[in-house]
Amino acid sequence: MGAAKVDWSMGSSAARLVDWKTAAGIGRRVAGPGVSVPAVARARLREDFGELVPLSESLIREFTGLSVNDGFRSRAWVMSRGEWISQNLRGMQRLLEPLAARVLGDGKHRADFRRKALGGQIGALLGYVSRKVLGQYDVFLPPDDEGILYFVGPNVAETERRFALPDRDFRLWISLHEVTHRVQFGAAPWLRGYLSGLIDTYLSSVEIDPGALMRQLRAASEEARRSQEWRGVGMLFLLMTQEQRDLFQRMQALMSLLEGHASFVMNGAAQGRVTDLDRLRRSLKERRRSSGVERAFQRSIGFDSKIRQYDVGERFVTESVERAGMDGFNLVWQRESNLPTLFEIQNPEAWLERVARA
Repeated sequence: MGAAKVDWSMGSSAARLVDWKTAAGIGRRVAGPGVSVPAVARARLREDFGELVPLSESLIREFTGLSVNDGFRSRAWVMSRGEWISQNLRGMQRLLEPLAARVLGDGKHRADFRRKALGGQIGALLGYVSRKVLGQYDVFLPPDDEGILYFVGPNVAETERRFALPDRDFRLWISLHEVTHRVQFGAAPWLRGYLSGLIDTYLSSVEIDPGALMRQLRAASEEARRSQEWRGVGMLFLLMTQEQRDLFQRMQALMSLLEGHASFVMNGAAQGRVTDLDRLRRSLKERRRSSGVERAFQRSIGFDSKIRQYDVGERFVTESVERAGMDGFNLVWQRESNLPTLFEIQNPEAWLERVARA
């Protein structure tokens, strides 16, 4: 008699949908270790971020008037690319749990080759991103881990070496960006539920019936033939239902706000505290440039849209603060109805008329 199959996933539906071990293995192979960082330099990285993250929170409070209200202190975790992949796989598994339960139903298991194939795709994507990311605030960490900020040590060290940057100034600058994200959610406790609600609603709207998928594909093809405008949004947008498009646009608006605000704050709070801020900005912009093949890949995974979010969102925040002051802009964190729409992100005057001057 063969040994009984043990469910080490403790009933996780997402573990029956995706082979997460394959995802982690592929992710680490795609990521590679990055530049070698000697033990002394790794210790210095930990010490610097351990000091600069709390300092950043104070500087952000002084610059914006916002503060974290959840009682957890901000703290840094300097990690390897592999550790970053593992943490994000855990978060992805939690997010996919409701969708996996709906796709598989009770007790069903996906064929192993399909689980491994999906795990390989997820791992390759995270492996690529792990080579790019410098820091991250993980908004969906368990409550006991709230306040932890990730910094990928090899990527930080590689950027400093490549552009000959003053290490402490650069580390303070990127700390300001990531801690700003933490402050956004800490100052507006409703924001986390709003974002998770958007994601859950989107995932629950994903169609898994083959007949319905074919109807959606035919409708998208017909729309593409009728209109030239689809080229500006891409085929993926066409494949969405109207409900999914609305959710997508709300998420795009929110991400532009969050990233733009973090860029605005990191540059504003750094004034007078880091040397040659313009040089830091130029170096980061140069780091984001990629070859033609890589640009095509970035478009296919949506990576280029995240870069655009920094620029569009920062223009929105800059113009809003200039016209309404910091207190006027901070109304955006007060309630859900004060969030800008995607149209308002691109037209700040419309948001100012609706919210700041109401």
